[in-house]
Amino acid sequence: QVQLVESGGGLVQAGGSLRLSCAASGGTLESYAMGWFRQAPGKEREFVVAISTSGGTYYADTVKGRFTISRDNAKRTVYLQMNSLKSEDTAIYYCAAARRVGVPRGPNDYGSWGQGTQVTVSS
Repeated sequence: QVQLVESGGGLVQAGGSLRLSCAASGGTLESYAMGWFRQAPGKEREFVVAISTSGGTYYADTVKGRFTISRDNAKRTVYLQMNSLKSEDTAIYYCAAARRVGVPRGPNDYGSWGQGTQVTVSS
């Protein structure tokens, strides 16, 4: 199983940007579909975006047009560029890996998870 470590979270004002990174080790990143999920206090973990092994993407409606996922298999890293951040984007963001075809959207599709990185957007 691949191991994942997120970084890049922090405090940002509404309208600002952050770029999260997810570094993978212990496996070949190109074999995995990758996803980002988030969990706000008192809420369930929710899907944000996924990227397939071939680069196809699927975004939640809440982030479409503002967030961009990308992957660099050579660097074993997946990125989440977040622009035009809103207070409702405040959450812990988790990176996850799935040995699946396509762009899986359910948490149960993913077998490996990072520890999460906090994103706080102040209004």
